[in-house]
Amino acid sequence: MTKDQKYQQLAEIAGSVSRETYEELVAFETMFLEWACRINLAAPSTLNDVWRRHVLDSAQLFPLAAGARRWLDLGSGGGFPGLVLAFLLKGIGSGSIDLVESNRKKAGFLQTAVGRFSLPARIHARRIDLEVNRLEQPDVVTARALAPLPALLDLASPLLCQGARGLLHKGRDYRREIQESTPLWKFDLVEHTSRVDPDSVVLEISNLERR
Repeated sequence: MTKDQKYQQLAEIAGSVSRETYEELVAFETMFLEWACRINLAAPSTLNDVWRRHVLDSAQLFPLAAGARRWLDLGSGGGFPGLVLAFLLKGIGSGSIDLVESNRKKAGFLQTAVGRFSLPARIHARRIDLEVNRLEQPDVVTARALAPLPALLDLASPLLCQGARGLLHKGRDYRREIQESTPLWKFDLVEHTSRVDPDSVVLEISNLERR
């Protein structure tokens, strides 16, 4: 794939993106692969297609909350979607994101990336349940491959119940997870079909209330 093709893919997924932001994301992709050889940052089966499986999959969240300026990513792992969103926020010159990751090695990778690329992001190397009540109220909460929806809503409830929106990546079993959540929670739901993987969705959840 040529650079122009990769750039066009990113622009189609994330909206207007500068060449500088694109070049930084490409450099981050290289950094990610270098670190992934030493520590477990993502499933090995996805490492031959990081751009589509991780970068573009993360970037699709950005236009779903174009006006949001305070973001929070739970269980950030190798930086998806949190660091990708940080690059996009840097590109527009406005906004910031907090990334919560309890694994010290992964948090070290995230902090290194933030420093190398001067990203508008803060890394919190603590368990989500210990950190979530200490953070400033975000506009949007994201999570990807973190936990089943009922557990995820419980983790994020201190923020979602106070007005934050959730943009949550889910796979093909998402309908079952929604059914398992509804006896416990009331919420407004919009299902966004993934623009990267037709078997996946992004669940937009708002007005969360415990039943």
